[in-house]
Amino acid sequence: MRLADVCEFYSPDGGGVKTYVNARWRAAAAAGHHVSVIAPSHRDHVTPCEGGELVEVKAPRHPVDPRYHIFWSAAPVHAAIDRVSPDIIEASSPWRGAWLVAAYPGRMPKTMFMHEEPVMKWAYGIFDRWFERATIDSRVVPWFWRHLKRLYGHFDQLICAAPSVAARLQQAGIPNTATIPMGVEDGIFSAANRDEALRARLLSSMKLPPDALLLIAIGRMTAEKRWPVIIGAALKAAQHLPLGLVALGGGHANARVTRLIGQTPHILLQPPIPDRSEYARFIASADALLHASNAETFGLAAAEALASGLPLIAPDEGAVADLARPGASFIYRTGRVDSAADAIIAAHQDLDAARRAARALQVPTLEDHFTSLFARYERLIRRPVNSGFLENQASAR
Repeated sequence: MRLADVCEFYSPDGGGVKTYVNARWRAAAAAGHHVSVIAPSHRDHVTPCEGGELVEVKAPRHPVDPRYHIFWSAAPVHAAIDRVSPDIIEASSPWRGAWLVAAYPGRMPKTMFMHEEPVMKWAYGIFDRWFERATIDSRVVPWFWRHLKRLYGHFDQLICAAPSVAARLQQAGIPNTATIPMGVEDGIFSAANRDEALRARLLSSMKLPPDALLLIAIGRMTAEKRWPVIIGAALKAAQHLPLGLVALGGGHANARVTRLIGQTPHILLQPPIPDRSEYARFIASADALLHASNAETFGLAAAEALASGLPLIAPDEGAVADLARPGASFIYRTGRVDSAADAIIAAHQDLDAARRAARALQVPTLEDHFTSLFARYERLIRRPVNSGFLENQASAR
């Protein structure tokens, strides 16, 4: 199978998408497939690799994040697709790249992998502090849903990595979804990576004793990650128990997060850790993961934490809630600092049992994910292109 991924948010300096793409190349090589990742860049260049190739297409620089570029003209992207001659095309963002895939005249199947669900991430992320979600859908962004339905109608299937994302799309009238759960990198994350000396050093740097609760929160410093909830809950719970929080991440909201932390010595800002083994050791050395975003599409950091033997303290909505398991998770009301603080206190009271439950879980791996993904794509290649769904969408319009 030859797969072309028009990957709008791939960058050699990127984060989760880059990790996913690299892992998929390794899986493709093992399975005998070829994956061409077509990405916007500062140059036109092709770099072969085991399992496929990186096809860079010269494009404007992203106006907000200089690590990335943005697709613009259709011609060079379509020329790149022509050159790689794929059996199936995947779009991996619902923005300009998806429209370029939709406009490509080839008759091969087209899919969209939902690395991002824009209504959940942007519309809900901005407005759900004031309105119910049904009100946001019907009164605030109905035009956006119409736009997305037109876009999604060009694809044979939308691939979701969390059941809640697929359910949300189906509720909005988009039936052509499939759920293929995400997994963690094979052999990287394990409770065996726990380093008690590292844990003690982290607590000491926050002026806390070795028996304090050590929480970790992981994610970009952006609005949808709800860092104010994380920090507010940690500060409130710390009034009742010795508690330290490591906030691991970076991004354009770093200054705001720093202001929220203020002068407290019990919260440590930790920049991203590029070395995967060191990152895995860092996670496993904490006591629990504290999470706040309900706009995740698969909750990779939470899955990595579970695979590292950490219980989850998580909101009751979104993909991370999909990962929650009885005994290994403490769920609170989304966006509620008081509720999150109560969940932290509950986790502290039942920490040993929760850690045992987390260590007993079988977390899916990326190998499992890619085996299912490639099998589904091969089935799509064998069936008539755009069968049913596009006809239904056209008649609806």
